[in-house]
Amino acid sequence: MNATLLRSAFYIAAICGLYLAAAMFVPAMADLYYANRDWQVFAICGFMVGGISAVTAVAMRGNPPPFSRRLGFFLVNLLWVTFALVGSIPLYLAGPDLSFAQSLFESVSAITTTGSTVLTGLDHMAPGLLLWRSLLQWMGGIGIVALGLFILPFLRIGGMAFFKMESSDTSDKPFARMASFTRAFLAIYVGITIVCAISYDVAGMSHFDAVNHALTTVATGGFSTHDASFGYFDNPELLWIAAFFMTVCSLPFSILILFIVRGRLDTLRDPQIMLFLMYLLIAAFLLALYISLDGQMSFTAGLTQAIFNVSSVLSTTGYASADYMTWGSFAIVMVFFLMFMGGCSGSTAGGIKSYRFLVLFNMLKTGLKKLIYPNAVYSVRYGTLTVDSDTQRAVSMFFSAYILLWAVGSIAMAALGYDLITSTSAVLTALSNVGPGLGDIIGPAGNFSTMADPELLLLTVLMLLGRLEILTVVVILMPMYWRG
Repeated sequence: MNATLLRSAFYIAAICGLYLAAAMFVPAMADLYYANRDWQVFAICGFMVGGISAVTAVAMRGNPPPFSRRLGFFLVNLLWVTFALVGSIPLYLAGPDLSFAQSLFESVSAITTTGSTVLTGLDHMAPGLLLWRSLLQWMGGIGIVALGLFILPFLRIGGMAFFKMESSDTSDKPFARMASFTRAFLAIYVGITIVCAISYDVAGMSHFDAVNHALTTVATGGFSTHDASFGYFDNPELLWIAAFFMTVCSLPFSILILFIVRGRLDTLRDPQIMLFLMYLLIAAFLLALYISLDGQMSFTAGLTQAIFNVSSVLSTTGYASADYMTWGSFAIVMVFFLMFMGGCSGSTAGGIKSYRFLVLFNMLKTGLKKLIYPNAVYSVRYGTLTVDSDTQRAVSMFFSAYILLWAVGSIAMAALGYDLITSTSAVLTALSNVGPGLGDIIGPAGNFSTMADPELLLLTVLMLLGRLEILTVVVILMPMYWRG
């Protein structure tokens, strides 16, 4: 890694800091509107971060080198660390007596759209602080989609998000120029947010709640303005609206752009979309049937609860309308395995993602065929496309690293004194960026406020690893990366 690459990376990070500094004035105005004195904290933080970022940008400005994988890996990590540290400053200064580890955990949970929280008493918290958390998640969602669509395919990490976009058939590309594609993505992201906020408002939320929940729904983040999350509203219509937008935002944004801008209905038949919707509907139906047969509620009411909570877990949003820990062992086990799955590649959702399960299944099927006919030539397929060896290797490496980190992290949490369910689900929800875990402590009726700083820092690292697809972070820890 040479000085030119480092200078360019820090210059881009400084520009990112300027955008975050400008964003801090939004919660400052909200606090000022509601006559809360925390507006001064956000205003001071905005000027401070803006000043430091401006000086850094001027000092690091120069002719940028060609974009390379080496620069890409470092830049992705630097941007997310910058985002996390800057986002934690107002939380530390304006938050209710949070430690640095708690502020950093909350900030990373926001930008990775995880939704785990150490805050309690949200119903009576300053509006600016609540809006800042929501804004961090919304901006994190933009960065996540950009990461999945533009950067990771170039780095050969999880390249399935761009299979159609990178194909040799230029007719598959939604726009000839990437700038046009970026503008379309931002317009659709903002448009979906506005429609979601209006829908919430019409269905009965206050204006403030509607804006905050729209920001965190579209980002599939899950931060709420109430401790009871969606259980506070007791409105089935809101649950269906939220389930719809969580599901839409779990789909690949490249395909949403092709569908919305070009009217390409055929793009919705993407195999990962079909698989994602299939296990969403099957899981919701089975859960609703189980709840109704158990006599806890009618099938109709159970279906509403099941659709919402299954959509929330699968999209890794993390909202909760009820404590599903009380629904029985079947519900708990189902939620546990749904936390692994996640949404589609190129969306704001986390988890292992449905395309990886498709590739792994087809790799297994091809491997079994070769056991029978060892001299035959078989290709791993993804729909009508052939999965190249680089993508197969990336999927296998990610899955192996994911399971290894989950196992090691769970052992570490157990060593810190937590039981099996809390340890395994805390690490799982961090890696998959889901939000709530399982058990009495971090389940949907609890949060992470009782955890000490060491475990919060461990989970903070795991949230970043999960959001950056693990390999993107691990590669810069190798001595080989820094040579040459």
